[in-house]
Amino acid sequence: MTAAFALATSLLWGLADFGGGLLSKRLRELTVVVVSQGTAALVLATVVLATGAWSELDARLLGCAVAAGAIGPVSMLCFYRALAVGPMGVVSPVATLGSVAVPVGVGMALHGERPGPLQAVGTLIAVAGVVLAGGVGGGGAPVRQRTIVLTLVAALGFGATMSLVAEASATVTGLFLTLLVQRVVNVLVGGGALYVSVRRGTPALPGGPEGGVRAIWRALPALSFVGLADVAANGTYAVAAQHGPVTVAAVLASLYPVVTALAARGVLQERLRALQTAGAGLALLGTVLLASG
Repeated sequence: MTAAFALATSLLWGLADFGGGLLSKRLRELTVVVVSQGTAALVLATVVLATGAWSELDARLLGCAVAAGAIGPVSMLCFYRALAVGPMGVVSPVATLGSVAVPVGVGMALHGERPGPLQAVGTLIAVAGVVLAGGVGGGGAPVRQRTIVLTLVAALGFGATMSLVAEASATVTGLFLTLLVQRVVNVLVGGGALYVSVRRGTPALPGGPEGGVRAIWRALPALSFVGLADVAANGTYAVAAQHGPVTVAAVLASLYPVVTALAARGVLQERLRALQTAGAGLALLGTVLLASG
């Protein structure tokens, strides 16, 4: 059961990343964040009400969830922008590093945990992968520096968010309450940023208000899928971690960049240079080693 649910997590996260990146190629990244997270918040609210998870609300949960929600839009905005302008086969594996490396660092700093040999080796391999994924030193045009910077910022944000969510609650119902508060804050922060950008003269919707509303409406099923797939992935991961070794769940769940890369190859015909492929593969291998330590 653990393996099945963890692999389902990889599939859902991978497709959500691909969908968010694809939508960001034709819609504003902030729009993708606000609409997809708004849909997720509605579904989570239903789950929280049905399970009575409100009873688990306390200061610790609220503080961690609000902090995660404030960081979330920044990391997602950087991630979707990187996916929109750079190769998904490079961006997704590199961004995954933060989801594992930052929680490992938090465990060392706050809980006195020490990385094992596999995690030390994984760190070195992952760093080498990030450097190679940029395409430095190979033929052809390397990945733009801005794309790598956006990806690394997203990676740190994802890792911080996961650490905060993990610290918020130890129960499944508490997890869903945490995710609900996080998504609500995501929408408020993202919506506020969108409002500020409009006040500064940047159109909120592509093609003007009328065309933009039609574009949002046409993309609503895909936007909803991005938000719902992310929520479902959190749920399947929680089940996987509860019914088996957390290490197995973490390693298998961390394979989701493979899904994103395969989708980009199949749908967008995205091709990477050999050096970039090797770098992305090393970044993914380093992530797996970090998770398995």
